[in-house]
Amino acid sequence: MIEPLTDVVPSFFAMLNQGPLTLTIFLHTIIILPMFWIYKQEKKRLEEQK
Repeated sequence: MIEPLTDVVPSFFAMLNQGPLTLTIFLHTIIILPMFWIYKQEKKRLEEQK
C-alpha cells in the first residue's frame, strides 16, 4: 500500500497520494468525525431547549 516517496518535494499531499486507503482515512478523520461531534452537540442543545 505505502511506497517510498519519490517526489521532488516530499509534501503532505504526496503522502496522501500513496493510495486510495490513505486518502479515505484522511477524509474520514477530517470531515466525518467532526460531523458526528457536531451532531451530538446539536442534539444535546435541542433537548435542553424543550
